[in-house]
Amino acid sequence: MAIEISHSEIYLDNSATTRVCPAAAEAVMNALSEEYGNPSSLHDKGYRAEKLLDLARRQVAGAMGCAPDELYFSPGGTYSDNAAIFGAAQSMKRRGKRVVTTALEHPAVANCMKRLEEEGFDVVRLPCREGGHFTGEDLAAALTADTVLVSVMAVNNETGVVNDVGAVRSAIKAAGSPALLHCDAVQAFGKLPPSSFMHADLVSVSSHKVHGPKGAGALYVRKGVRILPYIFGGGQEKGLFSGTQATPAIFGFAAACGEFGDIKAELDRIAALRGAFVSALSDSDRFSFNSPGDALPYIINLSVNGVPSEVTVNSLSALGIYVSAGSACHKGKRSDVLSAMGFSAARTDSAVRVSLSRYTTAEDMERCADALKAVSKRSKR
Repeated sequence: MAIEISHSEIYLDNSATTRVCPAAAEAVMNALSEEYGNPSSLHDKGYRAEKLLDLARRQVAGAMGCAPDELYFSPGGTYSDNAAIFGAAQSMKRRGKRVVTTALEHPAVANCMKRLEEEGFDVVRLPCREGGHFTGEDLAAALTADTVLVSVMAVNNETGVVNDVGAVRSAIKAAGSPALLHCDAVQAFGKLPPSSFMHADLVSVSSHKVHGPKGAGALYVRKGVRILPYIFGGGQEKGLFSGTQATPAIFGFAAACGEFGDIKAELDRIAALRGAFVSALSDSDRFSFNSPGDALPYIINLSVNGVPSEVTVNSLSALGIYVSAGSACHKGKRSDVLSAMGFSAARTDSAVRVSLSRYTTAEDMERCADALKAVSKRSKR
């Protein structure tokens, strides 16, 4: 039985996942029904799948601004993060066991760090300072001669805080550290120019955050960098991600990348939508904005003061407006990110995340703002 989607619904949870674009859906269907061969098979069906896989690699690499042979397909962003962190730590551990990261990383990175600590690595978490950023002074103090890995996200998935990946690269060089630099760019890819995050040695991205299907991601590994695999099998993706490639998801991912268009122009459009939305709510003391002014405009974190996050999310959902109570990976838990930024428990527990995409319109944002005002007024009665 097909599920019909109302054309009046407003989807503003794009940091959790995005609607698959028509080009990606078509590519997935073609791979499922026509070009379904295994790329490792030696017959013609497998050969055609292999050629399409090569084409997909070139398309995604082009969108990232790297060479195709530096790009490895994975089952998703979490897999890419895990492969980068564990692979780099293990390949570099003879040179030291210090790893530097931040206090605001996605669980796909933060939980890897916990495991590294259990394995004897010294993990330093840069504290959150004003506006959700870490400081250059804290980073410089953490970098030592035995630091082998630094992992810093490009854009925070809950608040949209943007980190200067280029500055991190410069700090590593200035410290004379041998550390490899990993960047979780899942929330930045397709929204910011690649030059903002491709300073790293290892970069993780995901398909379903850019209007591609779930089940595909990629890891960029700078040429000359060696990391050890932690998934073993038939040796696909040069041994880094063994297992039959999920070609329907990968081909859909590549098709979605082909739809990016002018990233800067779209960023300007989204910034205008964000500005109007913030302006519509700023004349009331019922709302507090948790995303700093310089955050990626695709992500707006705000608190509906005095109203629990779950109440706001459910109230909007009943109207066909979909937002989240923070990261989808922290379902039911208080946000570590907002807590680390110094917000009170009351403000953190009333926070919601509104996240935009290229399908978001001015009318969508106006209706969301009106609905938030109604929720707030109703709670004050």
